[in-house]
Amino acid sequence: MPLADCRILDLPKIHDPRGNLTFIEGGNHVPFDIQRVYYLYDVPGGADRGAHAHRNLHQFIVAMSGSFDVVLDDGQEQRRFHLNPSYFGLYVCPMMWRYLDNFSSGAVCMVLASSKYDEADYIRDYDQFMSAVRERQA
Repeated sequence: MPLADCRILDLPKIHDPRGNLTFIEGGNHVPFDIQRVYYLYDVPGGADRGAHAHRNLHQFIVAMSGSFDVVLDDGQEQRRFHLNPSYFGLYVCPMMWRYLDNFSSGAVCMVLASSKYDEADYIRDYDQFMSAVRERQA
């Protein structure tokens, strides 16, 4: 899938003087059914996360608190997305090399995933990722 398929999506924001509310519905706000939710927090300053790709997994990434960047690479081009505020999310399609960096203090990253954890779906070496990209293009 090309990098152009990955994009920032707006989420509903219900304004209320007592505090705003945003919700996410699988198959509506994200283009897949949600099978797993996980979150990253207490990321030390200067650290990055990710540095892998998924063969089949779809993800939706939201900065629940603070901000951070997601860098996506489809094997031909690379793009950096800055996530903040929490009523925006980034849809990440399969076969995207990704890493997260530039975490603000106290940032919380929530990820909605299309399937349960499966180590076999991960590609953790960039050269292997590039080989898999070339195989799919052949």
